[in-house]
Amino acid sequence: MDFSDALTWRYATKKMNGEAVPQEKVNQILEAIRLAPTSMGIQPFVVYTITDQDLKDRILPIANNQSQVVEGSHLLIFAAWDELTDERINDYIKLTATERKLDETVLEPMKKTLKRIGSKTSDEVFDWAARQTYIALGFAMAAAAINQVDSTPMEGFNAAELDQLLNLREKGLRSVTLLPLGYRDVENDWLAPMPKVRKPEDQLFLQPEAVLK
Repeated sequence: MDFSDALTWRYATKKMNGEAVPQEKVNQILEAIRLAPTSMGIQPFVVYTITDQDLKDRILPIANNQSQVVEGSHLLIFAAWDELTDERINDYIKLTATERKLDETVLEPMKKTLKRIGSKTSDEVFDWAARQTYIALGFAMAAAAINQVDSTPMEGFNAAELDQLLNLREKGLRSVTLLPLGYRDVENDWLAPMPKVRKPEDQLFLQPEAVLK
């Protein structure tokens, strides 16, 4: 299956059959997340991989009883930073210097930019970090499709309750989105046989002259 075919195959699966996703496929999805681009490469988020059924059962009502939370074999929880602390900045500068064999002084402009972002309010930092998180989410869904693993991106959950359950705020994090991974239950998923609905190319991809009209 090539990339275009994989994206056509995927859809936001509404019912999953409980079959376990092989760990090697999960690892490929997680690696796609790790390699996804982010602002200055800082990756201002973490991803919790939940397989414990009891914990998924506790998350289910928080996620408005969307059954994929418990029917999927893995539940990925994307949580973004709401603080860009000096410690986080310094750790990233050190990592970059080590990996690229650079003197940290060369990275001073990057450090100043990060400190400028870090000086913003918690809500502003979270908004910036959440946008980076969605890039990684897209990479995860694409990698899942290539591996013929179903996934369902979810924003329909009570973020405050999930943050409390996982003690995220104490860690300088806030939940952004959920991504159950599993396999479609074709017989019981009303969306499975439906054609994909997308805008035609001429409505989505515009030339500059169209913008200026």
